[in-house]
Amino acid sequence: MEAYDVVVAGCGVAGLSAAVAAAEGGAKVAILERAPREERGGQSRYTEAYLRMKSHTEVTDDFETHLAENGSGAIDPELVQEATRERGDRAAYARALSLADPDFIGTFADKAGPTIAWLEGLGVKFDFLPTQFLTKSQPRLLPVGGGLALVEALAARAEALGVTFHYETTANSLLQDEDGTVIGLAARRGGKAVKLHGKVVLACGGFEGNAEMQTRYIGPRSVYLRPICKGGYFNRGEGIRMALDIGAAPSGDFGSFHAEPVDPRSGVSEPSVFIFPYGILVNKDGERFTDEAPGTVDAHYERVTRRIYEQRDGMAYVVLDARHLSIPNYRLAIRTDQPPVVAESVAALAGKLGVPAATLEATVGRFNAACVPGEWKPLVADGVHTEGLTPPKSNWAMPLDQGPFHAYPIMSANVFTFGGVKVDGQARVLDHDGNAIPGLYAAGEVIGLFWGTYTGATSVLKGLVFGRAAGQDIAGRRNA
Repeated sequence: MEAYDVVVAGCGVAGLSAAVAAAEGGAKVAILERAPREERGGQSRYTEAYLRMKSHTEVTDDFETHLAENGSGAIDPELVQEATRERGDRAAYARALSLADPDFIGTFADKAGPTIAWLEGLGVKFDFLPTQFLTKSQPRLLPVGGGLALVEALAARAEALGVTFHYETTANSLLQDEDGTVIGLAARRGGKAVKLHGKVVLACGGFEGNAEMQTRYIGPRSVYLRPICKGGYFNRGEGIRMALDIGAAPSGDFGSFHAEPVDPRSGVSEPSVFIFPYGILVNKDGERFTDEAPGTVDAHYERVTRRIYEQRDGMAYVVLDARHLSIPNYRLAIRTDQPPVVAESVAALAGKLGVPAATLEATVGRFNAACVPGEWKPLVADGVHTEGLTPPKSNWAMPLDQGPFHAYPIMSANVFTFGGVKVDGQARVLDHDGNAIPGLYAAGEVIGLFWGTYTGATSVLKGLVFGRAAGQDIAGRRNA
């Protein structure tokens, strides 16, 4: 039996933030990490870690509104109204609704700036660096060095504070006393069962690395998904399952996920292809199926990628002409390490892609004929559109008539799953009556928050903010 004040499952930015914050408050802390030391950090080590902030101290103007508008499914308006009351005044049926509570969202926004300041104190630098989005509607603050810089800074601080790391160790179940208080974790390390006692923070990600859970919740078409990076394969949903098994309230859209367009040929981390607004998207039958450019790419890429996921075999191709090569810094929008498929004619391109040549030629012909003349401005939403075409194209609709023609295959990656458990502003996991389960906290993607559409650049921030909140609450209660 190994005894600690707090046991953290997961070594991404959420778990590390919880561990460091608790250790800074004097707690004895252990971290469990499924991966070996050299691969610690889960998905956090591979992400660029975009943060939806307009400065180092303030979130964007639409932060709370966007989260609220995409924070629930179909819920009775009276219940939503009840959820806006102070938590202690809410009716019991409204305390554990599967939605993003206004007070949770407000806490998230309020604690973002102080969390960035805390990280800066650990030596992390932040700046408004170039992103993969050639057009955008909201600013993104980035840690210099991406998510790996966050992992390394937090891990170094944890080690300096004496946090114990248990690598290649997987949490299996929660330990409870006779009153239902969580008192530790059962895990496996080196093929042997171990038990670690202490309050628990579940910070071990979603279930994008678990085929069974994806099929159960997202559906059988999830075979056409893959994690965005290697770290995603370590996220198998144990934290969510363990919490639900002891009565945690669910939250977030279990049937959905954050979709990002990637090149299926590539094995690099996040081989994204964001150049599609400047061409047309066709499926394996050579037909268009969606508006490729409803607005700025940062605000609309997810809904476009979902349409790609719906196509046969979950696959599409972006077809471009030579015009896209003149876009300033166009390579920022293409992260794949694989070359484009190139041909001098549309028919020849179809042959290389394996789509019907006559159909693709007809598709391109209809599109070209529907393009309305206008001033092409590739770095802003220019309103250059089609008329009389279904589906339409709303921006950057220029005829594809300049060879050579380029194409990239695109599939949807599962960046992370949306479903998880419900927590309060201190990251305490709530039960079905809206009461905190004693001794149990959650951070990162174990927390269910998003519905339908992801509020971009909030995932890493959620892990940092509520990981730190969990650690601070544990340390505060220890010292009370």
